[in-house]
Amino acid sequence: MGILEGKRILVTGVLTDASIGFHVARIAQEQGAEVVLTAYPRPTLTARTAKRLPSGPDSPPPVIELDVTDAAQLDALAGNLRDNGFDHLDGVVHAIGFAPQSALGGNFLETPWEDVATAMHASAYSLKSLTMACLPLMKDGGSVVGLDFDASKAWPVYDWMGVAKAGLESCARYLAKYLGPQGIRVNLVAAGPLATMAAKSIPGFEGMTDMWPKAAPLGWDIKDSEPTARACAALLSDWFPATTGEIVHVDGGIHAIGGAY
Repeated sequence: MGILEGKRILVTGVLTDASIGFHVARIAQEQGAEVVLTAYPRPTLTARTAKRLPSGPDSPPPVIELDVTDAAQLDALAGNLRDNGFDHLDGVVHAIGFAPQSALGGNFLETPWEDVATAMHASAYSLKSLTMACLPLMKDGGSVVGLDFDASKAWPVYDWMGVAKAGLESCARYLAKYLGPQGIRVNLVAAGPLATMAAKSIPGFEGMTDMWPKAAPLGWDIKDSEPTARACAALLSDWFPATTGEIVHVDGGIHAIGGAY
């Protein structure tokens, strides 16, 4: 039996099989979980990608369209999950992040508030809004896990997304505080840079991907999402029953050393 045997997990952020969310869903299925996916902006692409999961092309997980910045879609989420056979959830994976191009790549001083607001809404506030949308199906408690990128430093080119990640980290702590009495744990996994579509869209991000494998004490493979996905699965499981508000770094050890960049 896997560590997620019998659990029902909602996973966001699956677009292609290079998405971190895809590998979290894959590991979750391999560990015995039943998975449901949300998709935005291309649910048909997510539905095709879902057929590559271990459940196979004949029984892929359900895919529900969800824009986490759309209040109406969030309000409808619990009902849509029930309609797809998910009358309860044991875990939620927040693998969502977005910032306009003007908020990245060294434009920090020129980014207009409207674009900063978009990044904060989609990348930080969405952790709270997604969790609250799923809360009616988590009456027996559960685990919320978000994907993070270390916000304790000012990384070159990451700019306002770094600020959004700092907001995500604080948001996770407050959710942990307020939802703990309901038996809900909220934790983040701070991964090193991975070769996802989102990462490739950040101008100059290759500077970090070139540096990271050389500087990380354990080394780092930008094409290997397995360590990150395993950490998410562990936090979704019952093996961390008294851990909440935590950030687990899966970055080869970069966060622990100085002058890495």
